[in-house]
Order: sequence, then structure tokens, then C-alpha cells
Amino acid sequence: MSYRYLPLLCLLLGHSLAGQTIKVQPYLQQATPHTIFISWETDSNDESIVEWGTTPDLGNTTSGTALVSDGSNRVHEVQLTGLERFTVYHYRVRTGSAVSDIQTFRTPPFAADQQPFRLLAMSDMQRDGNQPDKFREIVEEGVIPYLDGIDTRELHDQLAMVLIPGDLVVTGTTYSQWENHFFRPAQSLLGQVPVYPVLGNHENNTTYYFRYFHLPENGSPGFLEHWWYHDYGNVRIIGLNSNGVYTSQAQLDWLQTVLDATCAVDSIDFVFAQLHHPHKSELWVDGESNFTGEVIRRMEAFTLTCGKPSLHLFGHTHGYSRGDSRDHKHLWVNVASAGGAIDYWGEWEQRDYDEFSVSLDEYGFVTLDVVPGDDPHVTLKRISRGNRNLFRNNELVDQLTIRKNDAPVSTPLPLFPVSDGVSPDCVVLKADAFAAGSPAVFHAQSHWQVAPTCDFDAPAVERWHHHQNRYFNVDTQAGDDLTDERVEGLAPNTPYCWRVRYRDSELNWSAWSAPTPFTTGQGNLSANLLDNPGAEDGTTAWVPTAGVVESLTDGECNGISPHSGQRYLAVGGICVDHPFGRAYQDVSVAAYADSIEAGVFQAQFGGHLSDYNGNDRPAMRLVFLDESGAALDSTEQLTTLNSTWTPFAEWAPLPPATRTLRLVLTGTRNAGSDNDSYFDDLFVRVGRDDAPCAEWTVSTRTPLPTVPILHVIPNPWTQQAHIAIPGGAPAGTRLLVTNALGQQVDTDAQLTTDAIYLRNAHLPPGLYGFALYRDGAVVGQGRFVKQ
Repeated sequence: MSYRYLPLLCLLLGHSLAGQTIKVQPYLQQATPHTIFISWETDSNDESIVEWGTTPDLGNTTSGTALVSDGSNRVHEVQLTGLERFTVYHYRVRTGSAVSDIQTFRTPPFAADQQPFRLLAMSDMQRDGNQPDKFREIVEEGVIPYLDGIDTRELHDQLAMVLIPGDLVVTGTTYSQWENHFFRPAQSLLGQVPVYPVLGNHENNTTYYFRYFHLPENGSPGFLEHWWYHDYGNVRIIGLNSNGVYTSQAQLDWLQTVLDATCAVDSIDFVFAQLHHPHKSELWVDGESNFTGEVIRRMEAFTLTCGKPSLHLFGHTHGYSRGDSRDHKHLWVNVASAGGAIDYWGEWEQRDYDEFSVSLDEYGFVTLDVVPGDDPHVTLKRISRGNRNLFRNNELVDQLTIRKNDAPVSTPLPLFPVSDGVSPDCVVLKADAFAAGSPAVFHAQSHWQVAPTCDFDAPAVERWHHHQNRYFNVDTQAGDDLTDERVEGLAPNTPYCWRVRYRDSELNWSAWSAPTPFTTGQGNLSANLLDNPGAEDGTTAWVPTAGVVESLTDGECNGISPHSGQRYLAVGGICVDHPFGRAYQDVSVAAYADSIEAGVFQAQFGGHLSDYNGNDRPAMRLVFLDESGAALDSTEQLTTLNSTWTPFAEWAPLPPATRTLRLVLTGTRNAGSDNDSYFDDLFVRVGRDDAPCAEWTVSTRTPLPTVPILHVIPNPWTQQAHIAIPGGAPAGTRLLVTNALGQQVDTDAQLTTDAIYLRNAHLPPGLYGFALYRDGAVVGQGRFVKQ
């Protein structure tokens, strides 16, 4: 090679003849409509210059500062000011004779500009020794090709920012990993799009993190860049530190202050938080954090009070999960893994939580498309790269849209049960079909309650289901239309009340259905075999074998309220604390020996479990003993970390020779100075689990109540009929039509303010009944004949 080409070669390689090398190519941070920070790293020299302009000719020069990163290496930082909003700029960096390539970025808009934008979120890219190139693959074969495939614009026009909820490298205190494991694999992305990380546990609170990143300095004094917030358009991004000593009340107080202030900012429609640790994790239970639970509670309250939807992004568990808060328009999204070794199904303790509807043990990233304006909304998409067992080439595996503006969802109509004599062993609650306020949404969730009274203060049964539950590679909700719910284990000859509400796919709830009373009859199960199942008689019948067992009243020793009655059990103790407690009660089933030996009887056990604040773990299991008291087998534990009373009811086969059932309760203290493991309304029964369920059938269909008769004109009819509605039909009025068998049928009915028009040429000839409902009550009824 001719030596005359050496200077050009050195320039192209980012080297200078004087020896400077750009170790970390330029990357962008903290962009506002008028400013932006540009950083890079060299192996020497303090000179920090950015040349920039609105064309590739550049024309402007701004100097900055350099910090020692390691030895002679320097991290350079330059802030450009005086920029125009929502404008494309070209730039390159210079240190001595080391010069970068020219790159581009776009400044953010004002919120008032109402420009749509897209965020990218990914996490836990710390290098896996078995797949060391995975993060580069995620960026260069995942993010960039995916965006190119859906949008022809330049990268700086497609992405507003990159959010990273922690664990950027394996060991934050190892200097070389920052260049080799994080910046180099991501350089084609971060030179055009600003990056906003938060600390994960792998960063180890290293000074390298704070030298490389310039984050908003609006957190608590003394904790700058540990927590912060930043606005882009109509979204406020909040970064939090969920590590160790930083999970403090001071950080929670700061968060509350920011949320309170955000409520009054009209230009902000959504709040996104990012922090590393999950509150609940389906793929890796051991990674859960109570601090994140405190964050969620504050964001839920903010969303409820201010009417602004929110979400929190997290990682730590290496896989994707997406869920939501039941009573609030708040999303839970694990955006891992972008490189860290996958937490595969079956490798760790895992748990199917109600909040999550999708969990996937796969690599990938998440995009969040934000649209402001009169109908502000966010669309989340999970793009998957698969795993070692199943390769996916940027497949869309999950999608959800939430809107700031609530949309109406029709109140469901209770159909069954509505009368007395219902089987307590198994009854299937039934409501009518979902009716959406928009054709773009579908029936996504149902929330059921059964209670002893119609005020529902203490539900005996509470169920919350999503239209899908992708857990352990299976959708356990497949085929469920969410209009019925099987309930087992109710008390015989007892009055109850039930209700249901429906949620659409954009997280809008309907009102609750009208409270509907019913009474159970005599069932096929035995009565509750336990003595003192709710601790109303103190601790009588409960035998402690570790720690203590206590019978507590409402608030005693700073405890909680009973689920029902005046008392509840605490195992482990809060008045007299022990880190672990165990107690049991034996019940004889010798009287059922013939049915047990014949294999026709099973055991059912359960009750309500709770703790104080999501830390400690109450658990129970059933042990089967023979005539001599020897253990034959036992069930798996029923357990929860919920801080509200959570019902459990489980069937278990009875081994032959079982003569005694032992219900074992345990309480484990995981945090704090009390063992807050609580139990109430426990039960053990025996009987058949294959008895037929009471269901909505021809004989149990909803009777038409005694209400005004509405007349159909003409009657019979063939093509069209008209039903006048005295007093009119305000919003929320609904029509239910049933055939001669009591089955609900679809009609092409148009409901106006004063009439119903029936049109359905394909409706089979026959006799039909109809009822008009408003607020869950029947306000009119009638019959017609279709010819």
C-alpha cells in the first residue's frame, strides 16, 4: 500500500496520526426542542468539539468538557443550544485529529405541535457468554430492519428516544464492558436517537454509568440522575432507581410530588415510568420487588385521579410480559431481554399472576407509538426475535392500544342464576354478550364477584380473567368468551348475590351489572369439616408447631380487617413475631371411607389468604393421613403475596386408605419486623367433583318480569317491525331477544330515542320473546312472531 493513502485510512477508521482513537462513537442524550447533549469517548486528549448545522456542510462549532473515564481515556460531552424545534441537524465530533462520521438527529416538538412519535424500549442487554453477539443482533437485525420495513423515513424521524430499564452490562465496575458490550453493539442506533437508561442491579451504582450518561438533573438533591423526569410531546417519562438502599421513602415522596404536579399540566396526556425490578414476575418470582409495588400504587392513584393513563416499563426478568392493573388504566410491561440469557419456562420458580395476559421467554423489543390530538392514544407492540428453540424474525407477538379518553362499554345483563335452589357445589354464572362502544375493540376482560350480601364488601368469590393468558407456552384462556364463570364450593342453603363487569381491549370498564340475588340448595359436598375456620373462637382447634398462631380482631397489633366476622388467623404472629410459623388442624374422614376406597370422593380445600403489604407469604396445603397417622401424600401449596384477601378453592384426589385430612398453614416473613401471614374463612370438604354444574339452560333462562307490555307492529312480521317505547330509550338501553327455547339470538335491531326497529330477513320463523333493559333492570317486555 502506498503511504500517501495512510492519512485517509486513519481518518476512515476514526484514528488520528497523533494516536487519538474514538473508542465510543457519538451518542445522543437529553434532547429538548432547543438543546441536546452529544457524548463520545476517546483514548486520550481533552478536546471536545461538535461541528453541526442543518445541512451536511455543518457550519457551527460548539465546545464542551471531558471527564476521565479510565486512565488516559476521556468521555466528552457537548451541549448544543439555540436549536429549532422539530428540526433535523447534521453533526460530527472531533477530538484532536480524530473525527467521527457525520450523523443526524431531529429535535423534539413542543407538545402544542401535536406531532405523533414512537419510543423504543428494551432492557437487560448484559452480555450472555453463550450468545455474546445477541445485543448487536437485536439492534442491527432487529430494531433497524423492523423500522425500515414499516416506515420509509430516516431513523431519526422514526424514533424519538430509546428507553432502557437497566442492566446495560454484566458488571458495571468493569470498564471495558461499557465500550464492548453496550456502546459498540448499539452505535448505529444511539448516534441518531437519544438514549435514556435507568440503573439496574448489574450497573453496581458504578461511577462509569454517571460519567457516560447525562440524564435530567431534576431528581432529589443528592440523588441527581438516580431518578428524574423528562417530557417529550404529550408524554412525561419518569426514571426511577429500584436498587437496594435507593428504594427509599425519599424517592417515593419525590415521585408523588412529580405525579401531583403532572396532574395539573394540561399538555401531558400520558405518564411512562421505567425502573429495573418487577413487582410481580411470572418467569422469575425471585426477582420481584416490593418497591415497584409502591410505585405502581402511586401511579394507579394518579391515573384514577387525573384521568391520564400510565404504564411502567421494567426488566430484570429476562423475557417479555405484559399486564395491567385491574381497576386502573395502567400497563405493566417487561421489555427484556435484549441480550441477557433468557429465563426459560421451567428453569425457576414461576407463577401465573392475574395481572399478566402474556408472558414469553423470548428476546425482543417494544415500540410505543404515541398519537396526540383530540383522541390521544398509545399503541404498544412487542417485536420478537424468538429464543434458542424458536427463531422469530421480528414477529409481532403482542399489541395493545390505550386511549386517554374513556369509551363506553355496555353494562352486562345477568342471566343466571336468578332464583333459589342453585347447586352450591358448582354453579356457572352467566351474563349476556359483550357490546362495545366502538367496532375497533373487543371483549378483553371480565370481573366476577359473588358475595353473601349485595353490597359486595367481602366477596366470597372474586375472579378476574383476560381474553388470553399466554403462560408456559399455552393460552389457558383459549376458547373462553368471558360471558360465564364456573364457581365451586359455595355453602349449601345460603343466600348470595353476584355481579359482573366487562372490559374492552383498550382497558375501559363497563358499569357493574345489577346485583342479582340467588340462594343455594343442598349440594353433593359435605359441610365444612374444620372447627373454628375463621378464628372466631380464638385459636381453638389449631395446633402450632412453629412460631405462634394468633386470633386477631380488626387492626389488632397493626394488622388488617377480617375477611368476614370479627377475627382472622395470623400464622407466625404479629403481636408476638416469629420469622416462620406453622399450624395445622386434623379432621377425620373415616365416615366417608367407603366412598374414598371406591375412588368416588375427592377433597376440596381453600379459604382466603392475605398479607399486610405484599411482603410476607401465607401458604396452605392438605396432607392425607392413613389410619395410623402416617402421611400418604400432600397437595401443592396454595399461596399468595397479595395484600388483599385472595380466595382459593382447590380439588384434590383422596388416596385410598385416607382417614384423616390435615390442613397445614404456614407463614413466612420476608421483610419487616412482623410476620404478616393471614388466613380467614378456611374450609375442608369431601364429596364428588364431577357433579353436574347448575347452568343457564332452557329451564333456567331469565324469566320476563312483570313490567309493561311493549307491542310489535306488525305482528307477525316478515321483513321489518316497529316497537314503540313509551317514555323513550335513553343511552344505555338494551334489547335482549330469545327464541322459544330461551336462547339469546341476534337481530338486526336499531334502537332510536323512542322506538326499536327490527330487521332480519334471515331470522328463522317462530315465536320470540324480548325484554328491554336499562341499568340492569327490565323496563319492557313482549313477544312477536317471525314469519
